[in-house]
Amino acid sequence: MSRSLKKGPYVDERVMKKIRNKTPKEAGIVKTWSRASVITPEMIGFTFGVHNGRDFTNILISEEMVGHRLGEFSLTRKFTRHGGRMQKEMEIEAKQKEIDAAKSE
Repeated sequence: MSRSLKKGPYVDERVMKKIRNKTPKEAGIVKTWSRASVITPEMIGFTFGVHNGRDFTNILISEEMVGHRLGEFSLTRKFTRHGGRMQKEMEIEAKQKEIDAAKSE
């Protein structure tokens, strides 16, 4: 659900204070816990360390990210994979085919 237009986008003041009047090289990695902050055009080029509950995920901000939230790029859940024995067998076969193809070249 989006924020009302009259209020404008939510940007944490502490995050803006860390990057205000600095270049991306001066600021280095800007660590933040504010996952709800919206990415603004002033943030382009900076690298943010967004906390995902366990550690910080480094995110380089680009133009396409403007309007999204910082938390969208720092996943909080680790996907292992689906499947059991059959899936593992299929992966082993695929890996073996790659190895055979590389040897034949």
